[in-house]
Amino acid sequence: MEKMQVSFKKMSLWQVVIIGIAYMTPMVVFDTFGIVSGITDGRVPLAYILALAAMLLTAFSYARFSRISDKSGSAYTYTAESCGAKAGFFVGWCSLLDYILLPLVNALLAGIYLEAVIPSVPYWVWVSLFAGLVTLINCFHINILANLSLIFVLAPLLLMGLFVYLVIQGVGSAQGYEHVLTVAPLFNGDTSILPLIAGASILCFSFLGFDAVTTMSHETKDPKRTIPRAVILTTLMGGAIFITASWFIQLYFPSNVRFNNPDEALPEIVLYVGGALFQAVFLCAQIMNTFASGLATHASASRLIHIMGKDGIFHKGTFGQLHSKLGTPLYAVLTIGLISLTAMALDLATVVSMISFGALIAFTAVNFSVFMKFYVLEKQRAGWKNQFMNLILPLISVAVIMCLWFSLERSALLFGCAWLSIGVLIFLYKKLKKQNIVIGNAY
Repeated sequence: MEKMQVSFKKMSLWQVVIIGIAYMTPMVVFDTFGIVSGITDGRVPLAYILALAAMLLTAFSYARFSRISDKSGSAYTYTAESCGAKAGFFVGWCSLLDYILLPLVNALLAGIYLEAVIPSVPYWVWVSLFAGLVTLINCFHINILANLSLIFVLAPLLLMGLFVYLVIQGVGSAQGYEHVLTVAPLFNGDTSILPLIAGASILCFSFLGFDAVTTMSHETKDPKRTIPRAVILTTLMGGAIFITASWFIQLYFPSNVRFNNPDEALPEIVLYVGGALFQAVFLCAQIMNTFASGLATHASASRLIHIMGKDGIFHKGTFGQLHSKLGTPLYAVLTIGLISLTAMALDLATVVSMISFGALIAFTAVNFSVFMKFYVLEKQRAGWKNQFMNLILPLISVAVIMCLWFSLERSALLFGCAWLSIGVLIFLYKKLKKQNIVIGNAY
């Protein structure tokens, strides 16, 4: 089936970066602000800075691997190449958790926004329509997705710029413009470090765009050059957007006192800052942004399933083949679409904490795999540069991610362990099946 596929034009660096930023959903900063502000006692920008620092260390590890690897597959592929197929399976299985939950998050958010704009239509209808449309577009080649993502990312970013302007005007006219030039959003409220680390551990899922772009190597021009650059650019640009937006939101809302529902604070944030008309326009832009992210997250999730299908982890004939005419992993795309429909029964805070478990597994594994690949297997140890790049830096990166591990919510850990247990059962089943085939052939 793959041998018959039509030849398609491959993506450029900026097309990959746009998909990565779309995957991050830049305006998610408004959705998670109330949650993280409550945890950090009003220090969301500082939590984003900590998260960006941790993610840059990890992004560098991803970039190193993508520079030498011909394969897509992100943490799954890199771990398998460095630590063996068994380790790769378990890392891939845990990474799959956040890959399949992110499209679900976008369907959930779209349902919330669309119901707010047109309350006469039930939430479940909006979720179904959103998931169906995203699935349909992902059935076609990824160049279509990249071009649509550009449109749906730029419009919300322009509106975020208008939001910043309105905050500056509002704070300046009410308190004086000297209050705009302040570091209060960084050092607001409590000064303890543990709440900040807890907030940063939740915000890590916002940076998954750099992880996602590594699943698109086989659809990118000159992947060994393009993908590493895309990984770093996506991380830096996403971090700049998150820190800037959260800075001005925190400036306007030092605490959660004014929010009726901090877990879904976006409508209240934009209503206070710009009024009812701005709220309506902003929600429309947020729907566009969510749609862009829905397209990107759906594409990455389906490609990871396809890659694992090619390796025989999932049914090879179903998930390991590209459609001969569409050039996409059609059955994987449809599977993610069905999973997205479960957004009807879940809430945002629960899903966000679940995603962080899979993300931290992937990040820890890739950082450790740099150490295994370059220091242990290839024995690149001569000189201070190799010692720093191949031993000290990856182990520091692992330690930083481990700090975030200890701040995960108990519910996220329990759900993640349950998901890992399912992976163990699948692994044992496949191993027993393989042994039975070998024994059968022997007789």
